[in-house]
Amino acid sequence: GTILRLKGAILRMAFLDTTGSLVPPAHEPWREHNVPEDKDEKEKAKKRRPVSVSPSSSQEISENQYAVICSEKQAKVISLPSQNCTYKQNITETSFVLRGDIVSLSNSICLACFCANGHIMTFSLPSLRPLLDVYYLPLTNMRIARTFCFTNNGQALYLVSPTEIQRLTYSQETCENLQEMLGELFTPVETPEAPNRGFFKGLFGGGAQSLDREELFGESASGKASRSLAQHIPGPGGIEGVKGAASGVVGELARARLALDERGQKLGELEEKTAAMLYSADSFSKHAHEMMLKYKDKKWYQF
Repeated sequence: GTILRLKGAILRMAFLDTTGSLVPPAHEPWREHNVPEDKDEKEKAKKRRPVSVSPSSSQEISENQYAVICSEKQAKVISLPSQNCTYKQNITETSFVLRGDIVSLSNSICLACFCANGHIMTFSLPSLRPLLDVYYLPLTNMRIARTFCFTNNGQALYLVSPTEIQRLTYSQETCENLQEMLGELFTPVETPEAPNRGFFKGLFGGGAQSLDREELFGESASGKASRSLAQHIPGPGGIEGVKGAASGVVGELARARLALDERGQKLGELEEKTAAMLYSADSFSKHAHEMMLKYKDKKWYQF
């Protein structure tokens, strides 16, 4: 038979009919089950069987199909069954093609290629005329090279991370209708107010909570401090005035002592909360280390 050679490894093969439409692959083999026993029925079944006839040298060969072959360097269109190279296109000389697909675009089909130098190129079929050559993304991550694929209507997909899919388009028509094609993954809901966390709930809950300076040392948590330990109270002079002043100082001292006791009690509660936060952070660090050791040697597709 005829030997066809292309530069680089072959990436994609497809077949077109005489009108240039893509021929779908045959996915169901032809089989004949439950052949009838009647002789006449057997003859009819034999007539229905497909017969392959190879054309002779004197018989005229009509081209009824085209084979599109894309390699890392070039693309060729072969006419069948004569196996003549009808069209040929050198895709790249300094780089190589990572992915090549036959896709439908604007009621037609074309050959879409993604090169290692970051260029996205499209060619018409079966004539292989260049339609598009645009710089997009150079090969910096092997995950992109393994997962990049073209889809119909001028779109392409690849994994930008183990859990994120990047979607792009190189068609103006698709770009104009992009807003209508976007879907909503989440329903916006107002965030409810956080409930009050008790000491034991914060200790055994394990969740981290955000605290600010006002919440730790403000008046709402520690109480209002006394502005002075003694206060001058004007009164009548003499012994009565001294007694009144002394009683006022004693009252202020008693109130200041009571305020200090309350502040010390609240500081003790704050210290207990801080210890609970330290214990919760230590527990979270321990569990995170265990999870890291558990999934250290697993790949992204094993999750």
